Amino acid sequence: MLALLANGCTKQLNTMKDSISNFHWIPRIICILDIIFISIFAFDAFSPNDIVLMQLAHFFVNLTPTFLLIIFLIIAWRRELVGGIIFTLAAIAVSPMIYQHNYGINHSVSMSIGIIMMITFPIFVVGILFIASHFREKRHRQESYNR
Repeated sequence: MLALLANGCTKQLNTMKDSISNFHWIPRIICILDIIFISIFAFDAFSPNDIVLMQLAHFFVNLTPTFLLIIFLIIAWRRELVGGIIFTLAAIAVSPMIYQHNYGINHSVSMSIGIIMMITFPIFVVGILFIASHFREKRHRQESYNR
């Protein structure tokens, strides 16, 4: 009877560890995919009318958000709570600028909001997931310590 109880507890712990491990990787994977997506926009710097050096300069300027997101990801990888706060605040801070820029181009509220949803919403979600992952792992460590 005790063996069955111990086996059930072991299975539950293994399932909880797998769940925490999966939850640990979700924000990282979403962030990497978002970095790749945002990097694609840098390729609009290339046009046949400009000289090559000017095109490369524009390309690297357009990669600035990518570089910042990579730095944020490195921070979040080591310190989930700090990185999660940085991602969340960055998404909130950049959204009005992206909205204003796109509204000036297309004069459409719905299109501008759609662009924000594509660009900054995933970053916001990543931030929230990093914060949640931090507290979930902290709670798991505390429960393991108390046993």
